[in-house]
Amino acid sequence: MDIEKNIFKNAIVDFDKLIDYGFIKEVDDYIYTKNILDNDFKVIISINKDKNITGKIIDLDTNYEYSNIKVKSINGEFIDNMREEYQNILVDIKDKCFHVNTFNSIQAKRISDYIHNTYHDKPVFLWEKYPDFGVFRNKNNKWYAIFMNIDYSKLDKLKGDVEIVNVKCNHELIEQLLLKKVIIQHTI
Repeated sequence: MDIEKNIFKNAIVDFDKLIDYGFIKEVDDYIYTKNILDNDFKVIISINKDKNITGKIIDLDTNYEYSNIKVKSINGEFIDNMREEYQNILVDIKDKCFHVNTFNSIQAKRISDYIHNTYHDKPVFLWEKYPDFGVFRNKNNKWYAIFMNIDYSKLDKLKGDVEIVNVKCNHELIEQLLLKKVIIQHTI
């Protein structure tokens, strides 16, 4: 279970904000500590110059790392509370010290920016199973565009992630847009 990787996916650190948040710079690392659960445990978050984010929880009685929070199969009220507390700290750091880069490709960013600037809509991420699937919805709450990261092997023999944009559009407009594209390509 890579909690940090999941929370900070597509997030870009602002090192100046880390200092304001309470991180301390130690050589090339930025370190943040916070006691949790009645001061029985200490969270240590480290972000290095290469923007790698690691975290751990130390049991203050034994001074050993409590790594059970990162084992998905370990559950129970205590571990669930600790995991939630840890995730809340990470999300707060992300919200206050990072910029979220919603989509990876230049094309997806450009389309997303266009939608936001033109219609003032932002993507909504509806599915826990597919956290990279961003949906744009109209005022009636119906989606008109979805951005998806999928494995390229589902489309072709290539491997790796690819961003797909699916846009809803009425049939007449599709024909007009396609015709316009053909005319433009022939004049180039």
